[in-house]
This record gives sequence, structure tokens and C-alpha cells, in this order.
Amino acid sequence: MLTCEICGEETMLEEDMKTHLLLRHQENDMHCPLCSLSGVSYDELCFHISSAHQEIQHRVQDPAKSTPSSVDNYGACGEATSYGAFSVTTDSVQPVQNHGLMFTPGRRALTPVETVPTTLSCKTKQECIRNCSEDAAGSKSEHSKAKQKQLSSPGKEKLFSCPMCALVCSSCFILQEHVELHLQEQHSTEGEKRFECPICSVACSNSSSLQEHVELHLDHGTGSPGSDLKLARKLQQEEEQRRREDEAQQEREEFKKLQRQFGLDGSGGYRRQMERIMEKDVARGLMSPTEFHCKRAEMMESLASGVDDGRTRTQGLVRALYEYYQTECRDCAHVWLSADTDHFCSSAGDKGWGCGHRNFQMLLSSLHRIDTYSPFLQEKVVPTIPRVQSMIEDAWKGGLDPQGASHFNQRLQGTRAWIGTTEIYVLLTSLGISARIIDFHQPTGPGDTHPRLFDWVKQYFCQSSRNSRLPPRLIQTSLPPLYLQHQGHSRTIVGLEQKTNGNLCLLLLDPAASPSDTMKLLSRDTISSAIRHIRKFPSSLKHKQYQVVTVQGMLSAEEKQISIFNSRTLCAERIP
Repeated sequence: MLTCEICGEETMLEEDMKTHLLLRHQENDMHCPLCSLSGVSYDELCFHISSAHQEIQHRVQDPAKSTPSSVDNYGACGEATSYGAFSVTTDSVQPVQNHGLMFTPGRRALTPVETVPTTLSCKTKQECIRNCSEDAAGSKSEHSKAKQKQLSSPGKEKLFSCPMCALVCSSCFILQEHVELHLQEQHSTEGEKRFECPICSVACSNSSSLQEHVELHLDHGTGSPGSDLKLARKLQQEEEQRRREDEAQQEREEFKKLQRQFGLDGSGGYRRQMERIMEKDVARGLMSPTEFHCKRAEMMESLASGVDDGRTRTQGLVRALYEYYQTECRDCAHVWLSADTDHFCSSAGDKGWGCGHRNFQMLLSSLHRIDTYSPFLQEKVVPTIPRVQSMIEDAWKGGLDPQGASHFNQRLQGTRAWIGTTEIYVLLTSLGISARIIDFHQPTGPGDTHPRLFDWVKQYFCQSSRNSRLPPRLIQTSLPPLYLQHQGHSRTIVGLEQKTNGNLCLLLLDPAASPSDTMKLLSRDTISSAIRHIRKFPSSLKHKQYQVVTVQGMLSAEEKQISIFNSRTLCAERIP
């Protein structure tokens, strides 16, 4: 950055600083020899003298019309006197040097100042000229200070900035001449501009030559009038190919995102997730290395046997609810409860993705206690989550739900894949249990609610008391619980309340509930507050779609084969 030592102006280039010095501090360094006017150009000074000092200029040019003594004295005083860049003689007013820049006369009309009287003695004239010289010197100093003040306070006097460099001018005429220099340089460089061919990169001197050259490209090669059409088609095909590649790349990225979301990205399943969480606990000091190895050994033993270790299991919930409704909750007209069902909550190994597996464990724990299903279930234990995944894979190999098997690439073990109603249907069918999928595919009430879902659940539980004219207030049925699925989560329906005003309320067991919260249902001191967490009114279920899996008896060998065959295209019963 270059700084002017006179006015403090800053420029980036040396050429700009030279132009600034020429236009700001040399061209404008002119003073009137007859008055205190300064800071003007040569043409402006000429116009000032011709308009403000007409009488003196007339005497200088025509000495015959003046008295001899006056002319001689003036000539003696004026011929040898020089003011700034001008010399005043008896013949004319001549510029000493104009630095190569010419300004058009008459661009700015200067205000005439007070003229010098025509009748002056030689002594008076000498004193006048001496005073003018002194005034000019003082005026010059004051004018320089005024210019610096104007540069430091641009708001007091209008400044003109060059649009092509950093120069600032106080006169629009000086700026015009400065810009003309820029334009001349630009015009000289434009003559060297080259136009490059977009096909072969040949440089042409002008646009016309370039157009003729490109036309030769289009006409050459095929030699047919349709060459430009073929070129357009080729460009279109290339654009279409790029578009298809971009769409394919975007589709692959979205598919990988879905794989990560649904646990199919190969990052490990239940066992690997459990080990990672325990390792983090050890690193944070929440678990000792000894405890880590003990828990890992117990986990490996449970996984090898395929039997759930029961760490997340809570028993006796339905029985506790039955006792609560016998003595409390008098605002309920009717209460229906399912068969006794154990609650299984998510553990560290399946947190975030194992709700479907945990709800199947709840359903299976209830089937073990129902005489209709218990004799036909060979294993009387609840399987682990990896064992449930293995059971689904075996069902796929037996021909159940080939579309679902293809969706999961025939593999669930070692993944964190979510399962839903179709996988629960496959599990139950493989065990010889008849199941149905009911699809409440759209809201049927105000505010995106599903009153038809609540009515259907009421009909399901009421089938056990159809023969009684007046059903009792509290009924514990022998019906299995219902598997309830919506987008992203699933729960288990273990009962239904009907208030005295007719409103219905579902009783849901959630795998996301912690064991400590679930244990509160077993205590008479805390069940009143804990039961609020399992009650769900229609205003609480506002997902767009809900699906229910219901169990309705055992399948014969022939019925099982029919169900396997029909599972090639699984169809749910849609309501409405």
C-alpha cells in the first residue's frame, strides 16, 4: 500500500500514485497572479483572468491605450515577475508547462472576483503585485491545509472516486481525464483479445472469425445438414447419462442410510452391542474389569442356550392390575384384562431396535399360561433375541413370507434389524398358531385419532363374555394380549377400560419402560400413580397407521401348509 506524503491518499499500485500526484498536486498547483485564487487548472485560470481581470488584461495587450508611465512602470514591474506556473508579460499570459495533459477551456465557470482598479501608479502596482505574491504564498499554504482537511473529512466537500482504481479526485473534470486514461489502456488491450473455439481451442481474433470457424466444425465430419441435430442428441444423451448416475448415487446413499437406521449396516447385533456398552462402562469407571468379564460370560452362556436370562423380565403385572381394579378406580364401568403376561423391557444389547422382539417375548409368555396353546408349544421357555432371529430365519427357509426374507436378505442374526407385524405373523405360523393382521391404515376420528381401533379391541375382549346378559365390572379373560405396531415402535395391549361416560382407554405394556418403573405396578403404594403411564386414550394414539396381530387358536398340519402358501402374498384385514 502506497501513501501520498502530501495529502495521505493511499493507493495499491505505483502507477496510480503517479497519476494521483500529477492530477492532485501538480495540475492544480496554479495561482492567479492578480488575486488570491489558487488550486485551479490552466484552462480554468485563463477563464478566470479573462472574466475577472478584463481591464488589466486589456491594458497588457494594448499599451497604446494606456498612459506611457503606467505601461512602462507596469512593464518594468510585471515582465520579470513570475507566479507559480505562469509568467505575466506585456504581450500575453503563457503557461510554463502542462505536464502532457490538456483540459478543454470553459468546463467550469468560475465566480469573478473583485477586479484591480484601472488607474494605478507604479508604486501602487508594485505594492499590489507584492501583496498578491504574499497573498498567493499564504493562500497556497492555507489551500494545502484545506485540501488535507477535505481528504480527512470527505463529508464536508464532495469527492469523486475513480470506478477503476483507488484514486479520489476533488474535481469531476480531473476524474474524467483520469478515467479516459484507463479507457485508452483498456482499448489498447482489447486489440489483443482472442476468442477461443469451444471445440478445438483454436484462438480467433474476433467473434466473426470464431463463428465461421465453429460452423466449419459443424458442417465437417458428417457432411450432412443434420450434423448439428446429431450433436444436440449426443449432448442430450450425455446429460441424461449424468442425471441417471447422480440418481443412482443418491439412491445408494439413501439405501445405506436406511440400512444404518434399521440395523442392517453390518455393525453387529445383540452380542456386539452389549459388549461395546460394557466396554464403555469400564472405560468410564462405571464397571470394574472383573464385573465386565463375569457379565460377558453370563451373556455368552445365555446366548449359547438360547434361553432368556430373565434380567429384564417382570412377572405378576396382570394379577396386580386385577387386584387394583377390585378395590380402586371406581370411575370405570368395565375393565377387561388379558391372560397373565410378563413384561420384558429392552436391555443394553437391544436398546433402540429390539422392541418387536421384546413384545414377542411378552406374547409368548402369555401363551405358555393358556391351556389352548401351552400343550402345543414344545419349548416352555422364552427365547433370547438372537434365538428369536434364528427362529424367523428358519421360518423363511420353510417357505413363509418370501418377500420379507428377500427384504432382509435372508439374514437377521448378527444384525440390529427391526421386526414388525409380518415377522410376528411368521413366528406364530411357524409354531402352528393361527394369527391375523388387522390394519388400521388411516385415522377414523377427529384430530387424527383411531376410535375404530379402540372399538375393535373392545370387541376382542368382549368375546369371552358374550353369553352373560350383564357382564361384570371386572373381567380377566383367558385371551392372549395383542401386539400393537406403529411406525418406529411396538407395544403390547393387556387390557381395556371403559369409563362411566363411555370413553375407552387401552392398557399398554411398553418395552421402553424401565424395570424400576414397571415394578411400581406391583406395589399398592405406587400403583395408583404408575398406572397412569400404561393408560392410553384415543388422544394419545395419533400415528397415521396402526397394525394389530391377534392370536386365534392352533393350526392343523393342513392349515399350516395353507398359511405358508398364502404367505407368499401377505394380506392384512384393513379397517375401515
